[in-house]
Amino acid sequence: MTGDRPDPAYVAARPILLDALEALETQREALVLIGAQAVYLHTGDTELAIAPYTTDADFALDVDRLSDAPLLEASMAAAGFVRRPDGQPGAWERDGIPVDLMTDATQGEAAGRRGARIPPHAQYAARKVRGLEAAILDNDVQTVSALDGIDRRRIEIAVAGPAALIVAKSIKIQERRETPHRLSGKDAWDVFLLLRACEAGDLRRRFGLLLGSSHAGRITRQGLDHLAELFARPASIGCTLLAQFVEGLEDPAEIVNSAVILVRELTESVRTRGSRS
Repeated sequence: MTGDRPDPAYVAARPILLDALEALETQREALVLIGAQAVYLHTGDTELAIAPYTTDADFALDVDRLSDAPLLEASMAAAGFVRRPDGQPGAWERDGIPVDLMTDATQGEAAGRRGARIPPHAQYAARKVRGLEAAILDNDVQTVSALDGIDRRRIEIAVAGPAALIVAKSIKIQERRETPHRLSGKDAWDVFLLLRACEAGDLRRRFGLLLGSSHAGRITRQGLDHLAELFARPASIGCTLLAQFVEGLEDPAEIVNSAVILVRELTESVRTRGSRS
């Protein structure tokens, strides 16, 4: 995971993402790319020693844009995707590469804890995940292509914006504090990459739009509160995870101190702007 090139596993996984997009072509308007693949589309190449790495392809579904046909499960199966052995709703794979279909917790029918009830699609086709509400609003169309120089496919897809990704990552880290074995330093690293790479004014604008939204305003405020707590000081859990992740590759103290400053500047500027509105 070091060096100036993407990790080979990341390169090998990109065609699976493109295959999933082709499988769900007729539902493309309802798809928003989220997760680390979306993070790297925003952060691009960096001079940092940790190269882009992920194999997962994660999608949020905008239920209001989802068509009744073709069925999600039928489209995925026709393209060779199968449900992962853990049986979790929305968890698909092909050739061992995970693809996850998710809705935010407010969409679909209320019943069901994890499975997204969006009939006529199967309950197992997608799952509900808290924190994705912002991605339905904060996204931009980008072109996704292969990374191997051989596959020439280029597919346009809505990609979650940096504010939405920061909200989702902050919610995820906060929720997993109750199950520490599920905490991942990579989530803290992704937050840092977004804060470091994205222009501060654009982030403030995006957060302002989300905070004013009836659909995503509440979860965005919670995400900002969690972000401020997670990276409040070098000993905070987000900073601890970040330091562990970069140990031996970057200077942990330098990275952590930078994260604390970036988070403080963002949260204070967003709150100040909000109080003036």
